[in-house]
Amino acid sequence: MRWQSGLFQILLSSADLPKKDGDMADDSKRQEANGKFAKLQRTQTAQRATAEYEIEAAALRAKTERLRALRLERDGVAPKPAPGAPKQKSKKRGGGGSLSAFLDGQAKEGRNG
Repeated sequence: MRWQSGLFQILLSSADLPKKDGDMADDSKRQEANGKFAKLQRTQTAQRATAEYEIEAAALRAKTERLRALRLERDGVAPKPAPGAPKQKSKKRGGGGSLSAFLDGQAKEGRNG
């Protein structure tokens, strides 16, 4: 019988048994605290990412403004190119004949469309 009582104690200390009410409350509090901590970490990470984004955007704007000023300075100093000769309009191909004349010419060439 002695071995049976030892076996009984091993079974009672098993993790398969339901936890006490105090243990359940501790787990609930621990989960709540972990959730709050995770939320705080996400918030801080988002704030850092936003700050980095804003710093990079400000640097990009400053660089763009500097390059724009250099381009305007360069274009202002260099003479503007003379305007090119006006483009000539393309010549008409058919001489301005009527549609019926065009179709008659196509028929004489053997093109029946």
